[in-house]
Amino acid sequence: MAKKAFAIACHPDDIEFMMAGTLIKLKEAGYEIHYMNIANGSLGTNQYDYATIVKMRRQEAIDACEVIGAHFHESLCDDLEVFYCRDTLEKLVPVVREVAPEIILTHGPYDYMEDHINSGRLAVSAAFCRGMTNFKCNPPRKAIDGKVRVYHSMPHTLHDQLKRPVIPEILVDVTGVIETKKTMLACHRSQKEWLDASQGLDASQGLDSYLFDMAGRCEYFGSMTAGFKYAEGWIMHSHLGYCDEKDEPLTAALGNAVCKNKPEAIP
Repeated sequence: MAKKAFAIACHPDDIEFMMAGTLIKLKEAGYEIHYMNIANGSLGTNQYDYATIVKMRRQEAIDACEVIGAHFHESLCDDLEVFYCRDTLEKLVPVVREVAPEIILTHGPYDYMEDHINSGRLAVSAAFCRGMTNFKCNPPRKAIDGKVRVYHSMPHTLHDQLKRPVIPEILVDVTGVIETKKTMLACHRSQKEWLDASQGLDASQGLDSYLFDMAGRCEYFGSMTAGFKYAEGWIMHSHLGYCDEKDEPLTAALGNAVCKNKPEAIP
């Protein structure tokens, strides 16, 4: 049975921006890969009504999954309703138990917006609850055994809420899959105009502004390494309650495509 990796992010396109390259590399290494956005993208528009944008963004995410052969999992709530609460956690735990991942890729507790932070917190708690037999799931699903290592991605702004730089602990070479990562991100067509308007991307570059912005972040992380042109950055969650201290399945799976960051290498 193939080992499994599960990317659990907040909004449709978050995985593509900061996690997809690593997910693709794990697929190439023999992992079964899974993809989930906790929020449905309902607020990512200034022109479509609720039902239209939710349907549109769901299909865009499915299209991105099909590019890399990932298993798609349905969202749980609307944008800006990603609260760290029992109701959402009860819905996420059975999904994590169903997938039984060895690796979880998710947001960190230092991200620039609360939806992202809460998505990461929910993913961490769902992983922690995977083996707790008395935790109430909705729908019910039996607890599972097995170790899991949680990795936190870099924030979209490369800084935390207080404008402090977030420095990755681990860097994954995504140079060979950057074009596939771009293809995945380009599936999220509805977000191009929205990000131009809401986050100041360069509208004069058309859809490419979206793709250049993502690639530029990967190039920035690549510059922290000795030889990766494009990279994604990660920080490992504590092993306590999840796996053994020395377990590093990402490094074990990807070998020379992973390097540890050195502070003196930071540009």
